[in-house]
Amino acid sequence: MTRRQWTRDELILAMNLYCQLPFGRLHARNPDVVQLAEFIGRTPSSVAMKLCNLASLDPFHKERGIRGLSKVAQGDREVWDEFHSHWSRLAEESETLRLQFMPPTADEAEDTVCEEAALGIGESVLQFAGETERQATTSVRLAQRFFRRSVLASYDSECCVSGIRIRSLLVASHILPWSAFPAHRADPRNGLCLSRLHDAAFDRGLITLDGECRLVLSRELNDHTSNRVLREAFTAFEGMPIRLPQKFRPLSEFLDGHRNTIFCG
Repeated sequence: MTRRQWTRDELILAMNLYCQLPFGRLHARNPDVVQLAEFIGRTPSSVAMKLCNLASLDPFHKERGIRGLSKVAQGDREVWDEFHSHWSRLAEESETLRLQFMPPTADEAEDTVCEEAALGIGESVLQFAGETERQATTSVRLAQRFFRRSVLASYDSECCVSGIRIRSLLVASHILPWSAFPAHRADPRNGLCLSRLHDAAFDRGLITLDGECRLVLSRELNDHTSNRVLREAFTAFEGMPIRLPQKFRPLSEFLDGHRNTIFCG
């Protein structure tokens, strides 16, 4: 029997799912894998193998000594490279395909509302917007939904500073600001999983990370160490390395940009 070739849309959906799953869940028993397999008319084992093919292309896993599958189709490499060259476009395209068979859960919908409010792209912005603005906002929403799920999955839904694991208190925080760097809005390597308190401090330059991904506090925060809440939330972690993600480690140039241009010092 001739094996059916994977289409570009199927590969994009596989890449989308790869970005959303921790490394240990790329198996045929995972309900998300089963759901995608049913949608595209393939077996869960076939989808799981494709996810492992993509994992073998991930430089982060190569650095960890995880080799993955040795034979990777050219189409897999092309989609991998396309995502890494055009994160926002491919995030939007893959999310559009994903919504055809996997509508957002109630938790995801609530997540979206909270993060859109923080980014200033909520319904109030759309009320008087024209069609072009609405289309642009829809694109941003799809990319942001992809970004949040990818970042939280990479950090196993745990604040990389404090270890908080309550999902409703977690933010997919942009290292380089969302508004100033549109090309990196959907790139999970431009993301940190932070609690809402640590996200606010990071966004305002009150904290940053050094070259070894250790937490650095601004003078303003250090001037308020007499406050017990600030002392326990920040000073207790000063100089400690963050919990690194399972994949999509923050790019050093993004961290350098935050430290050099946003951090208050």
